Amino acid sequence: MANEIYEIPVKTIDGTETNLDEYRGKVLLVVNVASKCGLTPQYEGLQKLYGEYRGRGFEILGFPANNFMGQEPGTEEEIKDFCSTNYNVEFPLFSKISVKGDDQHPLYHYLTEAKPDTDVNDGGLEERLKGYGAVRSRPADVLWNFEKFLIGKDGRIAARFAPDVTPADERLTGRVEEELAK
Repeated sequence: MANEIYEIPVKTIDGTETNLDEYRGKVLLVVNVASKCGLTPQYEGLQKLYGEYRGRGFEILGFPANNFMGQEPGTEEEIKDFCSTNYNVEFPLFSKISVKGDDQHPLYHYLTEAKPDTDVNDGGLEERLKGYGAVRSRPADVLWNFEKFLIGKDGRIAARFAPDVTPADERLTGRVEEELAK
């Protein structure tokens, strides 16, 4: 089951049909991203994390999604330009997908089914979102933009982090270090 993540069809931000097989044997951080979100500045932290660990077999895979209050309205080209211009993003970006609901992409169906519970979720963001009427339909659903799934070298989901856990958070970087050491 762990290796099936590498077989799920995805598209690069340039529209090339592919899967995640080229990342087999690496530690991955899969993140649903958005350019008009209060958490968008996390792009900077993600790029810093990528720069720090990339040489050790670590990849960040960004999947733009417009599931949360229309916070990723752009085209693939606009998203790519935004990320490059504003945050110098070098990690791989993929085509815009849906991370929840009836049109949920198979990758996110796999991730949320295989790891339905968030390992690090202080609850603050979820409570604030409820105040805006943003409530998860299912407990396993992605809460918001910038939720993070850490995938080990063996293809298994090692951890799931709530959107407000920043890329610099020691709980996240510590788990990245652990997975890279395996």
